[in-house]
Amino acid sequence: MQPNGHPVIRIRDLRKRYDKNEVLHGIDLDVYSGQIIGYIGPNGAGKSTTVRILAGLDGSYEGQVEVAGFDLKKDNIEVKKIMGYVPENAELYDVLTPMEFLLLAGRLHHLTDDVITERATQMLQYFGLGDNLHQRMDTFSKGMRQKVLLISGLLHNPQIIFLDEPLSGLDANAVILVKEIISKLAAEGKTIFYCSHMMDVVEKISHRIILIANGVIIADGPIETLRSQEGESLEHIFSQLTGGQDFDRMADDFLSAFKPNL
Repeated sequence: MQPNGHPVIRIRDLRKRYDKNEVLHGIDLDVYSGQIIGYIGPNGAGKSTTVRILAGLDGSYEGQVEVAGFDLKKDNIEVKKIMGYVPENAELYDVLTPMEFLLLAGRLHHLTDDVITERATQMLQYFGLGDNLHQRMDTFSKGMRQKVLLISGLLHNPQIIFLDEPLSGLDANAVILVKEIISKLAAEGKTIFYCSHMMDVVEKISHRIILIANGVIIADGPIETLRSQEGESLEHIFSQLTGGQDFDRMADDFLSAFKPNL
């Protein structure tokens, strides 16, 4: 997908430190309307840190970050009005029902109760939770809770959506549904920033893949371009660019622990 107009997300020299440890080392990035960005990297590479900063949850960074033309440090609230965020792990209010929780989320975005109830009921039904609208969530499985979390991030119809491992705990049908929803949202011009370890999903849905390692971007482009440079699947590209381990040999060595010593 070719860039269209001005970037929706503009990052220049983004740096983030935890005490003396710098985890982001000068990220430069432009993201455009309608793009699905697959943001991948090893554990500790800086993926979730980047997403938390973009979602306005961590303002202690250096550099310049603009979202929809707003300076994130100066206009944090304005950015939050037009963005949705689904974290990998979130604390839901377990004593609430899905409807009560979504009413709370919707009211924070100044939606009327009638609009919230109509949207939430329809969305919950599509995710197979139509019979659980008024059931306390302390009885829910991880997948059920994740579905409620996804809906809460989309309820206000945001223009920019940050997803950090959004498929965690979902069953196969729900995964297929979420992938279709993401694709259709992008087709409407919404921007999706998708952070995940699920390479097959990232490869299938992303218009552009950004690979980060050790706090710096080491690859950026459509999967076709990355394949032409590195070859084979996204898993292979990921392995080659982040260490090039021989996983076949490593698996043999791991399983050798079960073999008797001679």
